[in-house]
Amino acid sequence: MTTNEEEDEETVQSNSDQGSVDSQNDDLVEKASSDRKVHKLSLRKTEDFNAKLKKRGIVYLARIPPRMTPTKVKTLLGDFGEITRVYLAEEDAAVRKRRRKLSGNGSKRYVEGWIEFASKKVAKHVAASLNSTPITNYKRSAHYGDLWVLKYLSKFEWSHLTEKVAYERRVKEQKLRLETMQARKETAAYKQLVETGKKIDKIEERKRRRAEKEGKMLESETKKFKTTHQIKPIVEGGAKAGKSAILGSLV
Repeated sequence: MTTNEEEDEETVQSNSDQGSVDSQNDDLVEKASSDRKVHKLSLRKTEDFNAKLKKRGIVYLARIPPRMTPTKVKTLLGDFGEITRVYLAEEDAAVRKRRRKLSGNGSKRYVEGWIEFASKKVAKHVAASLNSTPITNYKRSAHYGDLWVLKYLSKFEWSHLTEKVAYERRVKEQKLRLETMQARKETAAYKQLVETGKKIDKIEERKRRRAEKEGKMLESETKKFKTTHQIKPIVEGGAKAGKSAILGSLV
Protein backbone atom coordinates (compact mmCIF):
# COMPACT_ATOMS: atom_id res chain seq x y z
CA MET A 1 0.00 0.00 0.00
CA THR A 2 1.38 3.37 -0.96
CA THR A 3 1.85 6.33 1.33
CA ASN A 4 -1.02 8.33 -0.23
CA GLU A 5 -3.46 5.48 0.32
CA GLU A 6 -2.42 5.20 3.98
CA GLU A 7 -2.95 8.94 4.47
CA ASP A 8 -6.40 8.73 2.85
CA GLU A 9 -7.40 5.89 5.18
CA GLU A 10 -6.22 7.84 8.24
CA THR A 11 -8.21 10.89 7.09
CA VAL A 12 -11.37 8.83 6.62
CA GLN A 13 -10.89 7.19 10.04
CA SER A 14 -10.41 10.56 11.78
CA ASN A 15 -13.49 12.00 10.07
CA SER A 16 -15.57 9.02 11.14
CA ASP A 17 -14.31 9.35 14.71
CA GLN A 18 -15.11 13.08 14.71
CA GLY A 19 -18.57 12.35 13.33
CA SER A 20 -19.23 9.82 16.08
CA VAL A 21 -18.13 12.36 18.72
CA ASP A 22 -20.40 15.04 17.23
CA SER A 23 -23.33 12.64 17.18
CA GLN A 24 -22.70 11.76 20.83
CA ASN A 25 -22.62 15.45 21.74
CA ASP A 26 -25.89 16.02 19.88
CA ASP A 27 -27.44 13.09 21.74
CA LEU A 28 -26.30 14.51 25.06
CA VAL A 29 -27.73 17.95 24.22
CA GLU A 30 -31.06 16.43 23.17
CA LYS A 31 -31.15 14.32 26.33
CA ALA A 32 -30.39 17.31 28.54
CA SER A 33 -33.07 19.37 26.84
CA SER A 34 -35.57 16.54 27.22
CA ASP A 35 -34.71 16.14 30.93
CA ARG A 36 -35.29 19.86 31.48
CA LYS A 37 -39.02 20.10 32.18
CA VAL A 38 -40.81 23.40 31.83
CA HIS A 39 -43.73 23.72 34.23
CA LYS A 40 -46.41 25.72 32.51
CA LEU A 41 -49.33 27.07 34.49
CA SER A 42 -52.49 25.71 32.98
CA LEU A 43 -55.51 27.85 32.26
CA ARG A 44 -57.49 26.09 34.96
CA LYS A 45 -54.87 26.74 37.61
CA THR A 46 -54.67 30.37 36.53
CA GLU A 47 -58.42 30.76 36.85
CA ASP A 48 -58.38 29.11 40.28
CA PHE A 49 -55.61 31.45 41.44
CA ASN A 50 -57.48 34.53 40.19
CA ALA A 51 -60.63 33.30 41.92
CA LYS A 52 -58.73 33.01 45.20
CA LEU A 53 -57.38 36.52 44.74
CA LYS A 54 -60.90 37.87 44.30
CA LYS A 55 -61.97 36.23 47.57
CA ARG A 56 -59.25 37.95 49.55
CA GLY A 57 -59.93 41.05 51.63
CA ILE A 58 -57.58 43.79 52.80
CA VAL A 59 -57.67 45.63 56.12
CA TYR A 60 -55.93 48.97 56.53
CA LEU A 61 -53.96 49.56 59.74
CA ALA A 62 -53.97 53.34 60.21
CA ARG A 63 -51.70 53.50 63.27
CA ILE A 64 -48.85 51.23 64.28
CA PRO A 65 -47.50 51.55 67.84
CA PRO A 66 -43.76 51.41 68.57
CA ARG A 67 -42.10 47.96 68.63
CA MET A 68 -44.81 46.55 66.38
CA THR A 69 -43.45 44.46 63.51
CA PRO A 70 -45.06 42.59 60.58
CA THR A 71 -44.48 39.29 62.38
CA LYS A 72 -46.28 40.53 65.50
CA VAL A 73 -49.19 41.84 63.44
CA LYS A 74 -49.53 38.49 61.70
CA THR A 75 -49.33 36.66 65.03
CA LEU A 76 -51.91 38.85 66.77
CA LEU A 77 -54.43 38.94 63.93
CA GLY A 78 -53.75 35.45 62.60
CA ASP A 79 -55.95 33.93 65.32
CA PHE A 80 -59.03 35.39 63.63
CA GLY A 81 -58.33 34.01 60.16
CA GLU A 82 -55.74 33.10 57.58
CA ILE A 83 -53.45 36.00 56.65
CA THR A 84 -51.83 35.76 53.24
CA ARG A 85 -49.75 38.94 53.14
CA VAL A 86 -48.72 41.81 55.43
CA TYR A 87 -47.06 45.07 54.45
CA LEU A 88 -46.02 47.81 56.89
CA ALA A 89 -44.70 51.14 55.61
CA GLU A 90 -41.62 52.43 57.41
CA GLU A 91 -41.41 56.00 58.64
CA ASP A 92 -39.47 58.54 56.64
CA ALA A 93 -35.71 58.47 57.05
CA ALA A 94 -35.61 62.18 57.92
CA VAL A 95 -38.20 61.69 60.68
CA ARG A 96 -36.27 58.74 62.08
CA LYS A 97 -33.03 60.73 62.03
CA ARG A 98 -34.66 63.66 63.83
CA ARG A 99 -36.21 61.33 66.42
CA ARG A 100 -32.85 59.66 67.02
CA LYS A 101 -31.24 63.08 67.50
CA LEU A 102 -33.88 64.30 69.96
CA SER A 103 -34.60 61.17 71.99
CA GLY A 104 -31.67 58.89 71.20
CA ASN A 105 -34.05 56.15 70.07
CA GLY A 106 -33.33 55.13 66.50
CA SER A 107 -35.29 51.89 66.37
CA LYS A 108 -37.28 51.09 63.26
CA ARG A 109 -40.91 52.23 63.33
CA TYR A 110 -43.84 51.87 60.97
CA VAL A 111 -46.54 54.42 60.23
CA GLU A 112 -49.24 52.41 58.43
CA GLY A 113 -49.92 48.92 57.18
CA TRP A 114 -52.08 46.62 55.06
CA ILE A 115 -53.14 43.10 56.04
CA GLU A 116 -54.53 40.73 53.43
CA PHE A 117 -56.85 37.97 54.63
CA ALA A 118 -57.74 34.91 52.60
CA SER A 119 -61.44 35.74 53.04
CA LYS A 120 -63.24 39.05 52.63
CA LYS A 121 -65.75 37.97 55.26
CA VAL A 122 -63.01 37.45 57.82
CA ALA A 123 -61.39 40.78 56.90
CA LYS A 124 -64.67 42.64 57.40
CA HIS A 125 -65.27 40.88 60.71
CA VAL A 126 -61.77 41.67 62.00
CA ALA A 127 -62.01 45.36 61.05
CA ALA A 128 -65.49 45.75 62.55
CA SER A 129 -64.86 43.86 65.79
CA LEU A 130 -61.30 44.94 66.66
CA ASN A 131 -61.37 48.61 65.64
CA SER A 132 -60.81 50.93 68.65
CA THR A 133 -60.19 47.98 70.99
CA PRO A 134 -57.04 47.33 73.07
CA ILE A 135 -54.29 45.43 71.30
CA THR A 136 -53.59 43.45 74.47
CA ASN A 137 -54.76 43.33 78.07
CA TYR A 138 -51.42 42.04 79.35
CA LYS A 139 -49.98 44.85 81.48
CA ARG A 140 -46.36 43.86 80.98
CA SER A 141 -46.69 44.00 77.21
CA ALA A 142 -45.04 46.82 75.27
CA HIS A 143 -48.38 47.39 73.51
CA TYR A 144 -50.48 47.69 76.66
CA GLY A 145 -52.72 50.75 76.36
CA ASP A 146 -52.52 50.89 72.54
CA LEU A 147 -55.65 50.49 70.43
CA TRP A 148 -56.27 48.88 67.06
CA VAL A 149 -57.13 51.38 64.33
CA LEU A 150 -58.48 49.18 61.54
CA LYS A 151 -60.59 49.76 58.45
CA TYR A 152 -61.78 47.35 55.81
CA LEU A 153 -60.92 48.51 52.27
CA SER A 154 -63.76 47.65 49.95
CA LYS A 155 -62.83 46.86 46.31
CA PHE A 156 -59.16 47.28 47.15
CA GLU A 157 -56.68 44.75 45.80
CA TRP A 158 -53.08 44.01 46.61
CA SER A 159 -52.06 45.08 43.11
CA HIS A 160 -53.32 48.58 43.94
CA LEU A 161 -51.00 48.64 46.93
CA THR A 162 -48.10 47.46 44.79
CA GLU A 163 -48.76 50.25 42.30
CA LYS A 164 -49.00 52.76 45.14
CA VAL A 165 -45.69 51.67 46.66
CA ALA A 166 -43.98 51.68 43.26
CA TYR A 167 -45.33 55.17 42.52
CA GLU A 168 -44.18 56.50 45.90
CA ARG A 169 -40.76 54.95 45.35
CA ARG A 170 -40.47 56.63 41.95
CA VAL A 171 -41.53 59.96 43.42
CA LYS A 172 -39.01 59.58 46.23
CA GLU A 173 -36.21 58.69 43.81
CA GLN A 174 -37.10 61.63 41.57
CA LYS A 175 -37.17 63.97 44.56
CA LEU A 176 -33.79 62.67 45.73
CA ARG A 177 -32.39 63.08 42.22
CA LEU A 178 -33.63 66.68 42.04
CA GLU A 179 -32.20 67.45 45.48
CA THR A 180 -28.87 65.97 44.43
CA MET A 181 -28.83 68.05 41.24
CA GLN A 182 -29.72 71.18 43.22
CA ALA A 183 -26.96 70.47 45.73
CA ARG A 184 -24.46 70.00 42.92
CA LYS A 185 -25.51 73.29 41.33
CA GLU A 186 -25.18 75.11 44.64
CA THR A 187 -21.76 73.56 45.23
CA ALA A 188 -20.61 74.55 41.74
CA ALA A 189 -21.92 78.10 42.23
CA TYR A 190 -20.16 78.36 45.59
CA LYS A 191 -16.89 77.14 44.07
CA GLN A 192 -17.28 79.69 41.28
CA LEU A 193 -17.79 82.47 43.83
CA VAL A 194 -14.73 81.33 45.76
CA GLU A 195 -12.61 81.29 42.60
CA THR A 196 -13.93 84.73 41.60
CA GLY A 197 -13.14 86.06 45.07
CA LYS A 198 -9.59 84.71 44.86
CA LYS A 199 -9.11 86.36 41.46
CA ILE A 200 -10.42 89.68 42.78
CA ASP A 201 -8.11 89.45 45.80
CA LYS A 202 -5.13 88.82 43.52
CA ILE A 203 -6.08 91.81 41.34
CA GLU A 204 -6.44 94.05 44.41
CA GLU A 205 -3.11 92.80 45.75
CA ARG A 206 -1.38 93.63 42.44
CA LYS A 207 -2.97 97.10 42.42
CA ARG A 208 -1.85 97.72 46.00
CA ARG A 209 1.70 96.63 45.28
CA ARG A 210 1.79 98.76 42.12
CA ALA A 211 0.48 101.77 44.06
CA GLU A 212 3.06 101.26 46.82
CA LYS A 213 5.82 100.97 44.24
CA GLU A 214 4.68 104.12 42.41
CA GLY A 215 4.40 105.99 45.73
CA LYS A 216 7.95 105.10 46.71
CA MET A 217 9.26 106.18 43.30
CA LEU A 218 7.41 109.51 43.56
CA GLU A 219 8.75 110.09 47.04
CA SER A 220 12.33 109.45 45.94
CA GLU A 221 11.95 111.80 42.98
CA THR A 222 10.51 114.48 45.26
CA LYS A 223 13.49 114.24 47.60
CA LYS A 224 15.88 114.33 44.67
CA PHE A 225 14.44 117.45 43.08
CA LYS A 226 13.42 119.27 46.29
CA THR A 227 13.59 123.12 46.05
CA THR A 228 14.48 125.51 48.95
CA HIS A 229 11.88 128.14 49.85
CA GLN A 230 12.81 131.69 50.92
CA ILE A 231 11.66 132.62 54.41
CA LYS A 232 12.61 136.35 54.76
CA PRO A 233 11.74 138.95 52.08
CA ILE A 234 14.57 140.66 50.22
CA VAL A 235 14.71 144.45 50.86
CA GLU A 236 15.63 146.77 48.02
CA GLY A 237 19.05 148.45 48.41
CA GLY A 238 20.83 145.52 49.90
CA ALA A 239 21.79 144.83 53.48
CA LYS A 240 22.68 148.50 54.34
CA ALA A 241 19.28 149.76 53.28
CA GLY A 242 17.70 147.12 55.39
CA LYS A 243 19.66 148.09 58.47
CA SER A 244 18.86 151.85 58.03
CA ALA A 245 15.18 151.04 57.69
CA ILE A 246 15.28 149.08 60.91
CA LEU A 247 17.12 151.90 62.80
CA GLY A 248 14.65 154.45 61.46
CA SER A 249 11.77 152.47 62.76
CA LEU A 250 13.39 152.29 66.18
CA VAL A 251 13.86 156.08 66.33
